[in-house]
Amino acid sequence: MSEHSKGTPWKTDDWFVSPWNYVDEVTKDFNPPKKVIIHDVTLRDGEQQAGVIYTKDDKVRIAEKLAEAGVQRIETGMPAVSPMDEAAIREIVKRNLGPEIFCFSRCIVDDVKRAADCGVRGVVIEIPVSAHMVGQAYRWPLEKAIDLSIKATACAKEQGLYTVFFTIDGTRADMDFLLNLVDRVATEGHMDAFTLVDTFGVLSPQAASYFARKVKERVSKPIEVHFHSDFGMGVANTIMAVLSGAEVIHSTVGGIGERCGNADLCSVIPNLILKKGLKCLDETKLKKLTEVSRYVNEVANLA
Repeated sequence: MSEHSKGTPWKTDDWFVSPWNYVDEVTKDFNPPKKVIIHDVTLRDGEQQAGVIYTKDDKVRIAEKLAEAGVQRIETGMPAVSPMDEAAIREIVKRNLGPEIFCFSRCIVDDVKRAADCGVRGVVIEIPVSAHMVGQAYRWPLEKAIDLSIKATACAKEQGLYTVFFTIDGTRADMDFLLNLVDRVATEGHMDAFTLVDTFGVLSPQAASYFARKVKERVSKPIEVHFHSDFGMGVANTIMAVLSGAEVIHSTVGGIGERCGNADLCSVIPNLILKKGLKCLDETKLKKLTEVSRYVNEVANLA
C-alpha cells in the first residue's frame, strides 16, 4: 500500500471501492478481530457438491495452490470416507506446505484416532445439535449427542490435536441447549475453538451477527464460522459474523459445496480486505486467488 493510500483505504494503487464503507456511521458498531484466519474446506466440503470428484493428485495440487495464496489452514478431508481420502491427507501433511493441516471427523473416537494417525495439526469434530436433526434425522436422545461429543473431543486432546467443535444445524437449535452443550464439552471434554454452523443456510445477515455476539458472550474460545448458501447469503452472513467478532472463516474456492455451496473464499477475502480494512491474507497474494479458482473449476469439471 502506498503512503498516499494509508489514509484512504478505499483507494490504493490496486483497488478503488466506495469510501462510504469506512465512515464512522457505518463502522461504529463493528467489533472485528485484529486478524481473520482462513480455514479452507474446498477439499472436504467442496467435494460434497454433486458431480465433484477429486483424485489424490487433484487434492494435493489444490492444497499447494491454496498454500501459495497464503491460506492459513486447509481442511484436507475425512480419513474415514475412503482409503484415497486418507492417502491424500497423508501426502499433503508430508509435503509440509506451510498452512496448518486439518481434517474432519464425526464424534466417534475411532475417527479421531484416524485423524491423529494421519499426522494433521487439528481436527474438526462434528455432531448434530438441533432437536430436528438429533431426534428425527439421527433418532438419538439429546444426551447421546452430548456424551459422544465429550468422549470424542477428550480423545482429540489426548492425541494432541487442536480441536474445533462443530455443531451441525446449530442455527435451528435451541440457543440455551446449544450453549449448555458447548459448556459441557469445554469442561468435561475438550475444545480449542467452537464453530458457528449454518448447515442449511437459514440465517439472515442480521441473525448471523446476533449468533456470533450471543456465543461470544458465553464462550471464551475462538469462534469460527461455517455458513452455507442455500438462500444465497453465505458470504454476507460470514462477513457479518466476522464484524461481530468471529476469528476464523470456513470457505471454499468458488463457493462449491453441499447443495447450494459454502461461503466463497474468493468473495469473502476481497470484501474483508478492500471494504472492511481487515487483515486476512497477504494483500500481495490476492491475485493468486484467480489461479486457485481456475484450477479448482477445471478439476471439479465446473469450467
